[in-house]
Amino acid sequence: MAKITVQNTNITIINVAGQDYVSLTDLARHKSDDPTAVIGNGMRNRNTIEFLGIWESLYNPDFIPPPKIRGV
Repeated sequence: MAKITVQNTNITIINVAGQDYVSLTDLARHKSDDPTAVIGNGMRNRNTIEFLGIWESLYNPDFIPPPKIRGV
């Protein structure tokens, strides 16, 4: 597990099977004392939801997308 410092904030980076992953919680701590609120607000963003749906469709063959909602 490595750490980098960005704008005086320590960010954890872990390597799993040759892939590096950055801690979202550490990044969110830079914005607020309550990182769970920052992450929660980001997860409710429509663009985030659409991105996750596209990612799942591409990389998860068992993914069943929800039905389209009218007027959205």
